[in-house]
Amino acid sequence: MSEDAEKITERLAQDLRAGLFTPGSWLKQVDLQKRYGVGRAPVRKALETLAGRRLIRHEKNRGYSVHPADTEEADQVLDIRVAIETGFAEAICRNAAEAQVTELGRLAADFERIAVNGPFHLLYDANLAFHRELLGCARNPSMVALVDDLRMRTSPAPASQWLDRSRIERSAREHFDMVAAVRARDGAALAGLIRDHILQRAD
Repeated sequence: MSEDAEKITERLAQDLRAGLFTPGSWLKQVDLQKRYGVGRAPVRKALETLAGRRLIRHEKNRGYSVHPADTEEADQVLDIRVAIETGFAEAICRNAAEAQVTELGRLAADFERIAVNGPFHLLYDANLAFHRELLGCARNPSMVALVDDLRMRTSPAPASQWLDRSRIERSAREHFDMVAAVRARDGAALAGLIRDHILQRAD
């Protein structure tokens, strides 16, 4: 892959994660060329790469599109994430260094601050930073990368991540609960918190 194609692939992936493209919308090559200031070839390669990783959709004779929100596939992806992330809860608690626990607390506070004061468009990245740090405590980079890819198979738009304002506030509290479970080295408690957090279960 050319250097331009690699850069556009990463920039497009970041913009998808930030919710800058409407769920279900078509990714037209000419629009992306203008957006990123590059030629046709790097854009085409970036779309092919992201579609190959199933981070966007490709329909023959139609083109590339952003994953729509609230699909059966999205529910399946959440189930996969639950299986993977809860399965690493013990490793997270066992391997987390004190500095990582401290950083988790800081990231949880960042998410809460944005949830209360805004700006709302930063909420997804704040949430992603917390969960990457949490999963990173397991010391298994391949797992973290896999979960990143799974996240990209569902809509990254903030409205699709949380059911409503109260769910955002609840997610903020759950982040602090997860930090407490890691600090206590309680893998079973962390697994339950992760499961309910991903599935957005109420008490």
